[in-house]
Amino acid sequence: MGAPKNGPVNTPGKKPGKAPKKDRPAPVPTSPEQMITEARKAFFVMFGLLAVVWLVQLANFSDHYALSRDYAVVSGDVGTLPDILVAPLLHWSWAHIESNSGPLFVFGFLAAYRGVARFLGLTLLIALSSGLVVWFFERGDVATVGASGLIFGYFGYVVVRGLFDRHLIDTLVGIVMGASFAYLLTVAVPGTPGVSWLGHLGGLLGGLLGAWLFRDRRAPRAATGGGTPRTPADGGAAPPHPGSPRSDLYKELDDLGLL
Repeated sequence: MGAPKNGPVNTPGKKPGKAPKKDRPAPVPTSPEQMITEARKAFFVMFGLLAVVWLVQLANFSDHYALSRDYAVVSGDVGTLPDILVAPLLHWSWAHIESNSGPLFVFGFLAAYRGVARFLGLTLLIALSSGLVVWFFERGDVATVGASGLIFGYFGYVVVRGLFDRHLIDTLVGIVMGASFAYLLTVAVPGTPGVSWLGHLGGLLGGLLGAWLFRDRRAPRAATGGGTPRTPADGGAAPPHPGSPRSDLYKELDDLGLL
């Protein structure tokens, strides 16, 4: 049933009726308490993910890497399409998993600390984009496994997330990460021997797309400060009372995107 054309009716002595709320994505954590809570969740999520990857590696190694051979993504082979979701957990050697573990944890944590729920959706998107690019464009005699597609996806997401969310801290984090790890892009171009540059490129594209799809869709605040103040129900911290000595500092930090 649709809402009345004239909207809710107010009657004396009663509170005005409330218009239906529009659906919107979960808000990005903004208060220090929320950020600490989400960072703690992100740490345990990434610790758990790495533990799973290493346990799978132990089982894989004990079986002479049969898992990697059986669940690798092979271009044009329809039977390997479901393996797109499994291949990121597999590796070809101890050196392979060791080189991936550090970047996976760092970029995964940075991607997850703004919200674990968004991170899980992002991970699925990156795994699909990386695996599908390999499946469509890699040579048919190449079997591809490894977490590097996820790493490149998280990297791309972290670098541009702050721009889409209009958040200063995340933008600065993205600039620092982009400047520090720009060399990673050298293995996402054609001609790199011994690596699946297509998997890297597909993951990177998935991360960039994820930054846009999972962006904070809340309306930007007016430059004059006339926007609707955030409340705990909106996912942010309640601002101090206008008469509080901290109110001006809070407003400045909020306008800079630091809260």
